Parts: sequence; C-alpha cells; structure tokens
Amino acid sequence: MIKVNREANTIEQGINNLIEAAKEDYKQYHLRLFGETSGHSQRTLENWDSFMFFQNGKKYFKVIKENSVFAFIVKEDFKHFKKGDILKPASWKTPALNSARGNVLNGNYPIEWTGPLYLR
Repeated sequence: MIKVNREANTIEQGINNLIEAAKEDYKQYHLRLFGETSGHSQRTLENWDSFMFFQNGKKYFKVIKENSVFAFIVKEDFKHFKKGDILKPASWKTPALNSARGNVLNGNYPIEWTGPLYLR
C-alpha cells in the first residue's frame, strides 16, 4: 500500500498522481516478494503508462488498467460525493456508490496496484 499525500490542482493531475502511486506500489510489491523486479514485472513497469490510463466520461473519469476499470473519479459534486472522489468500479460503466476511497485533489489516501482501498 502506498499513501498518496500530494494534493493536486486539477483532477487530471490528481489522477496522474494516483497512477504513479499504483505503479510504485506494484514495484514495491515485487521487491518485497522477490527482492527485485525482473522478467514480467520489469516489462510491466516499463509499459505501465501504456496500459494504465484514464478516459473522460460524462460524470466520471474512468481509470483503466489493461482491460478493466481500476477506479472512477467524480467530475463534479453530486449526492454525498465531492469533485475528485475516488470510487471503486461496480462494472465497466458504473462505479460503486457506497463510499469514496479518497480524493485525488486532496491527497492523503491509500492506493494499491490492485485498486483503491477503503479509508480507515
């Protein structure tokens, strides 16, 4: 788990912080497990930016990792969510609306390479 402490001026900058933190967590995970990054894990790190990206949608930015949704980021305040809130995916098109997992604008949230974590 990596804690993202950096605040962001824009949602795009915040999403890039989230993606970089997920990449760093992936690297740290493999270092803890194997003592190094090599082979598949090294190729994954080298190609991280090409298979983890975000798309601009109507209500959310969709953060995609390879062929699945990593997270949704709220574009504008609605219901009990704030602009920049991180939501876990419920499906390819829909976020889980139970609770935000952090906010990319405010920072101070945990992230893993496997996805957003609940706030504690």
